[in-house]
Amino acid sequence: MRTIRIHADLPLQPGIELTLPAQAGEHVARVLRLATGDPLTLFNGDGCDYAASILVVGKRDVVVRVASRQMLHNESPLPLTLAQGVARGEKMDLIVQKATELGVVRIVPLLTERSEVKLDAARSEKRLTHWRAVAASACEQSGRARLPLITAALPLPVWLDSLVEDSALRLALLPEATRSSRELRFTATGGLLVVGPEGGLGERDTAALRAARFDGLRLGPRILRTETAGLAALAALQALHGDG
Repeated sequence: MRTIRIHADLPLQPGIELTLPAQAGEHVARVLRLATGDPLTLFNGDGCDYAASILVVGKRDVVVRVASRQMLHNESPLPLTLAQGVARGEKMDLIVQKATELGVVRIVPLLTERSEVKLDAARSEKRLTHWRAVAASACEQSGRARLPLITAALPLPVWLDSLVEDSALRLALLPEATRSSRELRFTATGGLLVVGPEGGLGERDTAALRAARFDGLRLGPRILRTETAGLAALAALQALHGDG
């Protein structure tokens, strides 16, 4: 039987009874149509799965009892950050969803020279909440018990200025790059991967990345769409240096 996993942003421990957050409760009751006594698995991002069972399914509230805790060990040994030029509409949702499934630890939405998406403060906060929900849903499906950190959208120069000095590889997908993923050598600090939006990275973007010591990474002879490029690179890096 398929395991039902539900993200609950609450303190969890064996033996407690709790009411699920409204959105999670509605999903359990109205979408999944679970009933009293049905089992489910909860996680809150601490790296553990919590086996639970439903005590009450009400009109507004779903109450569960947590029975046990299990530490999971399915995170990639290669910590990767995806810094993605914000893509339009559902493309960005797809990128967040699949990058989460591929094991990234952080997603940074970037506003770049050729970004077509414009975000004011209110819209930026709304999109951030939405992307975090997409990532939580991807964790439910993929079996991850740690959610990637997703930041608010940042202009590329602001993000570059915030970077700390460490041994993480700094990479950017650039058409003119010659370095392949097989040549890379990662340390325990992993890497940062920058991907441009629909129009690609502009000359000012590229210059700023070079000044911040980012190396170009090449995937192959074909030009990939923004919603394909980063995911293909993440899959290759995981296969060669992480999960593989």
